[in-house]
Amino acid sequence: MEIINNERKPQATISGSYGYGWQQMKKHFLYFLLILLIVGIAESPASMAKESNLDNSIYMVFLQIFSAAYALLLLPVITYGGSLLYLRGIRNEEIDFSELFVGFREKYVHIVLANLLKFAIVGIGFVFLIVPGIILLCRLAFVSLLVMDKDLDPVAAVEKSWQMTRGHGWRIFGMGLLAIPVFIAGMICFIVGAFVAVMWISAAFTALYHAIDLEDQKKMLENAL
Repeated sequence: MEIINNERKPQATISGSYGYGWQQMKKHFLYFLLILLIVGIAESPASMAKESNLDNSIYMVFLQIFSAAYALLLLPVITYGGSLLYLRGIRNEEIDFSELFVGFREKYVHIVLANLLKFAIVGIGFVFLIVPGIILLCRLAFVSLLVMDKDLDPVAAVEKSWQMTRGHGWRIFGMGLLAIPVFIAGMICFIVGAFVAVMWISAAFTALYHAIDLEDQKKMLENAL
């Protein structure tokens, strides 16, 4: 890992992503914590509907319909906005919390359709066999960031994520596996540790996107010269 001026530089490796993610998380800790809390609150209505004890009553049916509509039409806008704010922090850019809801004004259709397309592709992979589903999940890991960062439409975001993650699939899978003990360790350190673990994991995956994006930009510049 290259360290200059006591700061890590973005590198598209597991250790590089978690190391750079940790560095940026510490630097923007309160911002990342607020992002986590807002997104967590936004996810709570869907969770409450799943955990309801109303069985098959009319209220349960209504809650299930509401939960599905909320998860498809509203929640992705906030989670995609959260991904964008994490990227701002990873890049040391200004974190403007109004961007958390920018999707409702500017990219709503792209966000909803991109989320639906990714869900359908990965879901089909898991229906047929678990392994294809995992592969697709890894290769489409950057869809939300590409929609928000590059302003791509759903199909272009899926295609670009597939291109960006070529050669990085095992690395993304390894990062996902590493996230399990990281989260368990956070849980052992009480609830506060779990918050830190989730922020670190999110920052690490965002750092990997940032590192690969920088590599792609460098290649494009070299090809242009």
